[in-house]
Amino acid sequence: MASNQHASVDDELVARSVKGDAEAFGDLYERYLLPIYRFMYARVGEVREAEDLTETVFFKAWQALPKFKPGKASFRTWLYRVAHNLLVDHFRTQKQELELPAEGMLESSSPLPEEQVIAMERSEYLGSVIRKLNPQYQQILTLRFINEMSHEETAQIMDRSKGAVRVLQHRALKALQEQLAQSGGYRD
Repeated sequence: MASNQHASVDDELVARSVKGDAEAFGDLYERYLLPIYRFMYARVGEVREAEDLTETVFFKAWQALPKFKPGKASFRTWLYRVAHNLLVDHFRTQKQELELPAEGMLESSSPLPEEQVIAMERSEYLGSVIRKLNPQYQQILTLRFINEMSHEETAQIMDRSKGAVRVLQHRALKALQEQLAQSGGYRD
């Protein structure tokens, strides 16, 4: 229910933005700045590059907003699709392999410093294992588990069917499990 309410607020802000209301687009920007930045950072692993790409996503979204069709996808999904396409273009021109950052990938909400250190070590370890996976597996794991996207949203972003996303997710998790087994798993 909260998701539908969130989407209806987005729809209202989008409608106002299309009519030229820059403040409404500013509200959309504030709502999605951090999630889009995290998505970009998880893919490029560099703060400055992630910031630049995030700004470009919002610039492209502002330009393309009149073409957005609310019935086809939610604004959130559409915005992540813009981000996905930008990443594809970015890596195509950079000719780099997609990577996840080694540190800070998963944040801990643990109040105790010892628990935070353990969580950070686990996060760094998991990040190093995920970086060994192919780029599609990295992306599916990032979208589904770091950005908490649904199968449907992930399918729209990756331009695949929901079934294909489920298969890709299964394969990515299996490959991750194999990598963890090969490296001996996390040791406390």
